Amino acid sequence: MMLSRQVRYFLAVAEHQSFTRAAEAMHVSQPALSQQVRLMEESLGVQLFDRSGRMTRLTDSGEVYLQYVRRASQEFREAKRALHDVNDLSRGGLRVAVTPTFTTYLVGPLVEAFHSRYPNISLNLREISQEHMEDLLLSDEIDLGIAFSGTPTADLDLEPLLVETLALVVRTGHPLAGEASVGLEALSAASLVLLSAEFATREQIDRFCRQHGIQPQVRIEANSISAVIEIVRRTSLSTLLPATIAFAHQDLKAIALDPVRLQRTAVLMQRRDAYRSAAAKIFLALAREVAAGLEGFEAA
Repeated sequence: MMLSRQVRYFLAVAEHQSFTRAAEAMHVSQPALSQQVRLMEESLGVQLFDRSGRMTRLTDSGEVYLQYVRRASQEFREAKRALHDVNDLSRGGLRVAVTPTFTTYLVGPLVEAFHSRYPNISLNLREISQEHMEDLLLSDEIDLGIAFSGTPTADLDLEPLLVETLALVVRTGHPLAGEASVGLEALSAASLVLLSAEFATREQIDRFCRQHGIQPQVRIEANSISAVIEIVRRTSLSTLLPATIAFAHQDLKAIALDPVRLQRTAVLMQRRDAYRSAAAKIFLALAREVAAGLEGFEAA
């Protein structure tokens, strides 16, 4: 099952904004490609491309047509996956994206559970920002995403997965390591290493601090969670990270913030009305199972 040759040529010209480059990408001669697009325009009774300038641009009619063609192309890809989906999970593939903090404590046990039960399912796992994840879900480039609740998106379904609690994380030899909890004034006094501004976690930390009048003393910023953890393990600096991350390291201690906790809700994200493969369904079930265990562990 595939799109017609004319439609594929139309998409190539729209993408490359050039008949020459589109022909090269499609491995056909430019006259042959141009002829097919011209025949399409004649059959539709409209001009799809403005060929008068240096760049080949879509006309208003072409822009409208492109929206429907892209939607049809996406549905054809879904139909192909549906035809090849095997309900006994003896083969298939799944494309999953997660935001960075989840790679430190959720991805490991989740992938272990999935792969041990269904080793013949290929898994493409990506760590990306939440904004990029939403774009990829809407364009059908990934099947599932694990991120945080935020502004609802009309074309995405969000299912609560777990409530993540951030804590003050220190090394075991830190002066605060023996404390079960600290007040917000202690957070203002602490010297911190934090994730840099491009992380959703840092945005949430900054918002929490503003809301509660905390002025954090940020000594170091890093764009890697593993780097933040390593710095905390080797210095007197502390950080704010999910408590579950600290539980996974014997030389780190998570200290609860009291009386106000810094929490956020993790969600499973899917494109609304998208085809749900057997592999996607079982992955979602395992994600719920693993998340329930992590929440119980954190509460303990």
